[in-house]
Amino acid sequence: MDNRPIGVFDSGLGGLTAVKELLHIMPHENIIYFGDTGRVPYGSRSRETIMKYAGQDMAFLESKNVKMIIAACGTVSSVASGIGEKLTLPYTGVLKPAAAAAGKATGNGKVGVIATTATIRSGSYRRELAAINPEIEVFDRDCPLFVPLVENGWIAEDEQVTRLVAQRYLTPLREAGIDTLIMGCTHYPIIRHIISEVMGSGVTLIDSGRETAAYCSALLRKQGLLCDRSADGDCSFYVSDRMEGFSQIAGIFLGKDIKREVSHVDIDLY
Repeated sequence: MDNRPIGVFDSGLGGLTAVKELLHIMPHENIIYFGDTGRVPYGSRSRETIMKYAGQDMAFLESKNVKMIIAACGTVSSVASGIGEKLTLPYTGVLKPAAAAAGKATGNGKVGVIATTATIRSGSYRRELAAINPEIEVFDRDCPLFVPLVENGWIAEDEQVTRLVAQRYLTPLREAGIDTLIMGCTHYPIIRHIISEVMGSGVTLIDSGRETAAYCSALLRKQGLLCDRSADGDCSFYVSDRMEGFSQIAGIFLGKDIKREVSHVDIDLY
């Protein structure tokens, strides 16, 4: 048993979709979430900057005595994939769990990937899927407008602007005949209903946050690091820039209202 919290970080609030899945799979675990809201987005930054930011994010979580760190950020997982190797505690990004799930799900060997520009440019999913099965054909597309649309609340099923953007991004992938689509950014599950409708019922959507939560649960169980199950878990939220109405915004990502306030962190101290 290990009652220390799980540390989760993202460039903003999208990683809360991974927290939602962690809470569903492991409701007794304590979670500390850090969203780097002062420097969002990471998807348009250089590799050097992303490495620096991710290192600071992890240093903050280590200061909270976490037992595992999850980079719930597709950009960090792709561009700074080796950054967790320096840690003395378990670490995972969202890349490998999502790619593994897609490799199992595809029937026709045609897999689509949607993510930030930095993630797509890195070629990380292409390499990971090729390592799983070199016969898989990968069709990828960056979708830079999805993150601001989600963070500004343009997420309703009948939201025409978001639907039009999704059609522009996703139509080439649908026409390519993919049967599996990796949502490689943790913001994207918030508009899953729109993505699914545009792609059609024959396409399996891979939620990188959900797959990462399942991977985390299996790893902690294997290493004997699951917490005492006698009590419900607790979540603490930290951001690098103060956000008015955090509870309301976070509630969209978590799928439920939260009562607690967010704490501010001067991330440059780490």
